Amino acid sequence: MPAPRVRFAPSPTGHLHVGGARTALFNWLFARHEKGKFLLRIEDTDRDRSTEEFVEAILEAMRWIGLDWDEGPDVGGPHGPYRQTERAAFYAAAAERLLAEGKAYRCVCSPDELDARRKEAEAKRIPFRYDGRCRDADIPVDRPAAVRLRLPREGEVVVEDALRGRIPFPNRDLDDWILVRTSGGPTYNFCVVVDDVSMEITHVIRGDDHLANTPKQVHLFAALGYPLPIFAHVPMILGPDRTRLSKRHGATSVLAFRDAGILPDALVNTLARLSWSAGDQELFTREELVSKFTMDAIGASAAVFNPEKLHWVNATKMKALSPEELGDVAEPFLAAKGWSAPDRVWRARLAASMRERAKTLVELAEAAAFAFEDPEPDPKAAAKWLKPEVAPPLADLLARLEAAAWEEPPLKAAFEATLAESGLKMGTLAQAVRVAVTGGDVSPPIYDVLLLLGRERSLARIRRAIEGLAAARGRGEA
Repeated sequence: MPAPRVRFAPSPTGHLHVGGARTALFNWLFARHEKGKFLLRIEDTDRDRSTEEFVEAILEAMRWIGLDWDEGPDVGGPHGPYRQTERAAFYAAAAERLLAEGKAYRCVCSPDELDARRKEAEAKRIPFRYDGRCRDADIPVDRPAAVRLRLPREGEVVVEDALRGRIPFPNRDLDDWILVRTSGGPTYNFCVVVDDVSMEITHVIRGDDHLANTPKQVHLFAALGYPLPIFAHVPMILGPDRTRLSKRHGATSVLAFRDAGILPDALVNTLARLSWSAGDQELFTREELVSKFTMDAIGASAAVFNPEKLHWVNATKMKALSPEELGDVAEPFLAAKGWSAPDRVWRARLAASMRERAKTLVELAEAAAFAFEDPEPDPKAAAKWLKPEVAPPLADLLARLEAAAWEEPPLKAAFEATLAESGLKMGTLAQAVRVAVTGGDVSPPIYDVLLLLGRERSLARIRRAIEGLAAARGRGEA
């Protein structure tokens, strides 16, 4: 069996969303598993809705999740993938050939005429289909006309789907559909088949929302005299309420997930598990996905996209990174807040200390605010932990810390000495220090926090807390 050739063919009428990204991923995994080729084709023939901005956004999303493609007019250049607007000659040649062989015909029915017939069919409550009145007419070649595919009117066309089996469609339910508009613009279904033929696509793996187009395309493959690719229509993706996934379920754009602090490998892992499985395994490296992915493991049932599951996967993937790697991927989120780490080593320590309490890189950056800005204590946390009776132990601890080397064993010894002197419990003293230096009562371990902040900032913040308690006592607030 020759190596398969698959393609992902988005239309640049919007951003790359979860559904399209899952389809792209399945194609990419299949190609990589089978040592085949993965092609990216931008289907931009809808000039009214396609924009260059969306083309670039799709390419950016594909690169971010690591789905590299194998061919294109200039893979290393700014365009990279195939684009239908650059392939007009292929469509023109195919249309002329079909006309010459009598497999297509010219049609001069105007949009107004077709609309009137459509309304007449609606009034009679019957499905509207083109009645074929131009099918055997002798339309002069110099008269502006659309080109329609001549379909059989009897029998049925069968789609053999790798996931769903045999799906028959009666030909009487289809009509002679337009290949080329009167304006000269080729239609979506026409371009898709011509491109799949010329690119030698062996497998068409796409969403089941395209299933209605497939019988039309099967007829066109036959008219062109080419063998059919293997079709596999993957099931739709649902939201947690089991309705079709949409914006009302929250972020669905790939780049929106990136901006929300999701790791690309976490999104890829989550998308791969939508209608595909490998036993009970939930977490995969990219290499494992490639090695385990097979088409026969794709289910036919709709999959539910659960944002909570994505966040769990993301948190797990964050913990699996080295401190240096986590610091590097967190850096843009720190920079977005105007913060800069003194060096990569410090940033790695910061990231490693914060990741236990963060599900996303955004949460990690937000939780790290104390490391960059002097905090204002949370009123509830301060009321609970920075009480008058803690002022003397804090002052004692401050004096011990001022004399200690700034390493964990001496810091720990200073705390233990203050606890022995004051009779406080570690939780009370540590929480008071935590509120003083971070502004809240939730943070990484207190010694990690003090080491991150360094001697001068830690001492200054504890000193300020003690002064605040003294001032409150002076005002009679204590």
